[in-house]
Amino acid sequence: MFRQLQVRFGGPLAMAIVTLLGIWLIVMVTLPQLQMIEYSLKPNLLPAQIGGPEDRLTLANYATLFNNDIHRAIFLKTLWSSVLVTLLTLAVSYPLAWYLAKVATPRQAALCILLLIVPFWINEILRTYSWFIILAFRGPLNEVLMMLGLIERPIRFLSGNGGVMVGMVYAYILFMVFPLYNAIESLDDNQVRAARDLGAGTLRTHRRIVIPHAKPGIATGCIMTFMLAAGSYAVPALLGSPGSRWFTQIIYNWFFEGGNWNQGAAYAFLLLVLCIGFMSLVMKVFKVGLGDIGR
Repeated sequence: MFRQLQVRFGGPLAMAIVTLLGIWLIVMVTLPQLQMIEYSLKPNLLPAQIGGPEDRLTLANYATLFNNDIHRAIFLKTLWSSVLVTLLTLAVSYPLAWYLAKVATPRQAALCILLLIVPFWINEILRTYSWFIILAFRGPLNEVLMMLGLIERPIRFLSGNGGVMVGMVYAYILFMVFPLYNAIESLDDNQVRAARDLGAGTLRTHRRIVIPHAKPGIATGCIMTFMLAAGSYAVPALLGSPGSRWFTQIIYNWFFEGGNWNQGAAYAFLLLVLCIGFMSLVMKVFKVGLGDIGR
């Protein structure tokens, strides 16, 4: 990396860029994580007790998750729900990325990309509120379905996990579409034409040619979508019901309502470990490295 920067910008400027990047990683990434780990390994004490005999390293904050049936169930539900959001986003984004990369004309692709990006100029909370209005019991979606005669009475879309799934797929679709688009766009069109000339159908062409070529894009999109979904707070808080709580909501409660930063740090670190584990698993399944993902 340094050599590439040195060739492009020269030695002094390359050194300055690397130095600033190192400072940013240490100050904004490494030190906060180390501080969180330290908080997680200490009990929640009164100011007068800090530094006393009770102020010692302990795993009690981590044990709370495994001893609390409700919190453990929400943690596991957040895990599989985030995986489901990732798969749904991939299923929606793959055809769209293929159309943008290989089917649409440059003008059509530019228009579609613009239509995808423009809504994201608005704050995520406002976009989530728009879905809250659309999916409401007396919202536009129910009114249209009843007008068309497809349902007889309004459906409570926000009573379970359905609204959260829809909101998350919409909120994070760009993080799946663009890595897929970049990967598919680099595929040589001659390979697709050759597969069709040899009698391969559409599904087989995608399974044998397109998907293997797009593995780095698929891995990148899945990692980014999963991490954003697992760490989301606004979407489940606005579109979820009391029975569809997300693990981030529990972390928020520990920090800002319960006042127990040590317990919240332990839960946040466990969520971080979960995301790192998922990233490692995806990289192993798709047989890609950090260099392939970073392209």
